[in-house]
Amino acid sequence: MTAATVAQPQPGQARAFFAVLGRDFFVTGRELLPFLAQMLIQPLFLLFIFGKVLSQIGYAGAGYAQILLPGMVAMNAFTGALQNTALPLVLDFSVTREIEDRLLAPLSIRLVAVEKMLFGAIRGIIAGLVMIPIGLLILDGVRWSPAALPGVAGVVALGSLAGAAVGMVLGTIVPPRHINLVFTILLVPLIFTGSGQFPWLSLSGLRWFQVICAANPLTYVSEALRRLVMPDQVPSIPLWISLLVMTAATAIFGAFGIAGFLKRALD
Repeated sequence: MTAATVAQPQPGQARAFFAVLGRDFFVTGRELLPFLAQMLIQPLFLLFIFGKVLSQIGYAGAGYAQILLPGMVAMNAFTGALQNTALPLVLDFSVTREIEDRLLAPLSIRLVAVEKMLFGAIRGIIAGLVMIPIGLLILDGVRWSPAALPGVAGVVALGSLAGAAVGMVLGTIVPPRHINLVFTILLVPLIFTGSGQFPWLSLSGLRWFQVICAANPLTYVSEALRRLVMPDQVPSIPLWISLLVMTAATAIFGAFGIAGFLKRALD
């Protein structure tokens, strides 16, 4: 290494952070179609069957699609961020060992963890927002006020951060050989206890299940979106409570996830 090379200043951490993030975006651009297919197939069929087919054959009420769409947007954002944080982490630490290249970047290890979580959240935001025009196109009688859309985008972003934080925990504590089993066991209960297909307050007659749903952060993403797009049509959890829980989930799971990342990176 020459003296000139040694004398060159290292790039700032912020510059390095956004360079790594930009690289991940570049890779996503090259894999855009597989990414969208992965994120959209399941919720698209859920929307079509529950919101279109069941309504047309009379097994779901005429207004059910209006209740369903916010839940599907929430589900796609939260679980999309979770999967796009957890699965790459498992691969990076076990199969590809790509994490070693990232740890050589002029970034603190904590910032490497934050970048992984932020990138997973951004993919979740994309997955959630893409569902909005698709749902409005597929479902009959669903109308969202344009005035609600900035708030919807904010809730989708916060819900995606919460999902990415949960994904960070899973990606750092679950052994690689068990990740498929954990996702199989975890995702279905997570989806169906996240109040995506029903308003949480409607479960008052089924108290034990309402308590289970209240422990799922996804519930508060679904309820916050319903509060924004249909405030006078369906009773929902007050928006400030949903935002508080999503923020707390992001902070708590994020802290545990970053701690787990540090432990794995330093092993």
